[in-house]
Amino acid sequence: MKLITWNVQWFCGLDDVVRVERIVDEARAMADFDVLCLQEVAVNYPQLMGNAGFDQVARLRQLLPGFEVCFGAAVDELGRSGKRQQFGNLVATRLPVAQVQHYPLPYPADAGVRSMPRMCTNVTVMAAFGPVRVMTTHLEFYSTRQRMAQAQALLDIHSQACAQAAQLPLADETGGPFQSKVHTPSAVLCGDFNFETANEEYALLTSNPASGTGAAVQNHHAPLVGHPLVHPLIDAWQLAHGSAPHEPTFRLFDRRYGPEPICCDFVFVSDDLKSRVTKIEVNPHTRASDHQPVLLELA
Repeated sequence: MKLITWNVQWFCGLDDVVRVERIVDEARAMADFDVLCLQEVAVNYPQLMGNAGFDQVARLRQLLPGFEVCFGAAVDELGRSGKRQQFGNLVATRLPVAQVQHYPLPYPADAGVRSMPRMCTNVTVMAAFGPVRVMTTHLEFYSTRQRMAQAQALLDIHSQACAQAAQLPLADETGGPFQSKVHTPSAVLCGDFNFETANEEYALLTSNPASGTGAAVQNHHAPLVGHPLVHPLIDAWQLAHGSAPHEPTFRLFDRRYGPEPICCDFVFVSDDLKSRVTKIEVNPHTRASDHQPVLLELA
């Protein structure tokens, strides 16, 4: 399974030109991908740099025949022009899709700090080796408080899914919405996390989920986090490259947000998938966005 994750900055390149086709072409040149995870996809935002005043999700569907396109809007609002506007994350895949879930992430108040709502799109795909939950997200850039809460929520969502796979609900084949789902502990979590490896949020996501206490996985009596079958998340880069530093994914060419290139786009895999990681690499050349795409291959 080949997966590419990319913050596409509403498909605006460093030349300030918005072209959805360019992102698709460069992703295809990088790999014959099975799954494409994109962050910062816009619908009807003409005031964004380069003019994103059209439906980018619809355009992607045209450009990716044979792919199922699952869009999750973190922002869904009435724009100043009177049109409905959306901004969020997207998973496109040619693999069979068993289930799609959209999770709004915490948005705690942080007075005087610029921010916007965030979310995680969770698409369970049927890979050749079994079902995998592909989770893609984009965490808050400006608010550390919100970003930490969002990182904890991601851990809770993963822990909840692992617990569901370990403690299956009552089987139901009536054909209604209670019908049995595909539950799996296997997960790929990717996106633009807006933190670096030295930050507390990174340490939290790569810690054992047993340490979490988030409400997302609690029942009326006790939290399910800490269940022995919860699979910790591992940075896929370390599995492929050991202690070698992450290649930068942000600020390589555009230094408006800081003086030095950094890595803030990651791919984490559940520990049951670690033996399947055969490649993870960054494209350091493209200028089709202000971020660099990351390719993961699972055997």
